Amino acid sequence: MQFIRFSDLCEQGKASGKRVFIRADLNVPLTESGEISEDTRVRASVPAIRMGLDAGAAVMVTSHLGRPTEGEFKPADSLAPVAKRLSELLGQPVRLQADWIDGVAVQPGEVVLLENCRVNVGEKKNKPELAQKLAKLCDIFVHDAFGTAHRAEGTTYGIAEYAPIACAGPLLAAEMDAISKALQAPKKPLVAIVAGSKVSTKLTILKALSEKVDGLIVGGGIANTFMLAKGLPIGKSLAEADLVEEAKAVMEAMQARGAAVPIPVDVVTAKAFAADAAATTKAAEQVEADDMILDIGPQTAQMLAEQLKAAGTIVWNGPVGVFEFEAFEQGTKTLAQAIAQSSGFSIAGGGDTLAAIAKYGMEKDVNYISTGGGAFLEVLEGKTLPAFEILAKRAEASL
Repeated sequence: MQFIRFSDLCEQGKASGKRVFIRADLNVPLTESGEISEDTRVRASVPAIRMGLDAGAAVMVTSHLGRPTEGEFKPADSLAPVAKRLSELLGQPVRLQADWIDGVAVQPGEVVLLENCRVNVGEKKNKPELAQKLAKLCDIFVHDAFGTAHRAEGTTYGIAEYAPIACAGPLLAAEMDAISKALQAPKKPLVAIVAGSKVSTKLTILKALSEKVDGLIVGGGIANTFMLAKGLPIGKSLAEADLVEEAKAVMEAMQARGAAVPIPVDVVTAKAFAADAAATTKAAEQVEADDMILDIGPQTAQMLAEQLKAAGTIVWNGPVGVFEFEAFEQGTKTLAQAIAQSSGFSIAGGGDTLAAIAKYGMEKDVNYISTGGGAFLEVLEGKTLPAFEILAKRAEASL
């Protein structure tokens, strides 16, 4: 995927003295008193800002926060807590500016945080008149917010159309590189784990992946639906009986390519959905009418672990059982350990997946952990994200 990198522009001296506009993802959780409760996204935005400052640029940064109403700024929508935290992380003042679309005074070596961009009228619908105003603020636009890459908004797409230069910041560039490596030019075999409560929410992902992966591991409620499609009993487990035909179509598509969707041969069941419920391991054919399947069994976990260890590329989205409950975490833990031990390239994304990675302390064992939930899922669906599309267009036009 062709795109201009902000790091290259800085190294070539092309950012020196320039006005740089960075779209970051600073949408952090706040406490009731307005303090940042978790600052990962703020810390993740620092490399791009530091890159611009070190290159001698005048740096402007903006982001959305929460769900403000366009044209109606409220104190709760303010990026003030973010400005304070950025000042601490950068070791220099970060001025917060409201009403900035008609002009920003900023000098090389300075950082100005521009108030919540979603308060601006026309941001969500990417109105051309707003996009053109935004583009006039800068010499270089830097998109560094993968979490918003699936949205065509004023500060994520429109500004990139009209800015003199549009490029990818270090965070976004890393996502684009990892996604290209995993899905566009993967080392074979390519194995994907797609798990979750519902087939319906990930049906398009399953269909898209069934055309390109060598192995498609399903888990959670999705696996239960596939078990139904194979004629296996699932008791009172979470499943979508109306999507059995869709599950069969995915399995047939895989089979036609000489690939497969491995179905559990054993499962861990309980009579109730609770952390203290008694866990029983049984063969898939022996699930009783009042059983709930809450994890894959050890035999299935071992079979899938061997497949993952032999993979050239692994894409992971979703735990395969109720890993929050100790009695039903073994399947997810076994697969996580197999991914950690695999010599293949691994990319993981999605909130529950990140929680599992954190629980098992394997942050350093996954080659790339995607920060964008919705954007990551849309990539898996085979969609071209708006941010990728416009940055590729601008790179092509510059050649």
